[in-house]
Amino acid sequence: MNAVALEAVVETGRQEVEQGLETMLARLWRFALTQCGDHAVADDLVQSTCIRALERADQFESGSRLDSWLYSILISIWRNTTRANAVRRGAGLVEIADAHLESTAAEGESKVQVAQVLKAIAALPEGQSSVMLLVCVEGMSYAEAAQSLQIPIGTVMSRLSTARKAILALKSS
Repeated sequence: MNAVALEAVVETGRQEVEQGLETMLARLWRFALTQCGDHAVADDLVQSTCIRALERADQFESGSRLDSWLYSILISIWRNTTRANAVRRGAGLVEIADAHLESTAAEGESKVQVAQVLKAIAALPEGQSSVMLLVCVEGMSYAEAAQSLQIPIGTVMSRLSTARKAILALKSS
């Protein structure tokens, strides 16, 4: 590929990132909230994700899934933040009950169900909750979730199976 063609591909990727970010904000925020459990931290996490995506838009491959790429960025930032906080002050995750989750779902019963599902997902270990949210809530394939989380597809299947069993056990009790 010559330099002109390469520059055209990079520019197309940049445009896809800039145009797609706005439509992804609600999904990024929901995912960030399930990761950190705090509204303000989720806001900061999404903002950092958007900034990094715009700074590195030339690295986005035009035609690939923008959501997977953005989730990968968000997860990377969250892991780095979590590690840094643990080193600095031993901070942990916020309990889901303290996160004051709000749902954009319809009022009444569906709002309660959404809160229950998110609470069940948040109660899972981090690896399982991430896989469950990406596959079951966001509708990603196992391969896309594996790519976003930078783990083997077998690990995605294993974590998803374990997470589903854990949620069924919670539902039964």
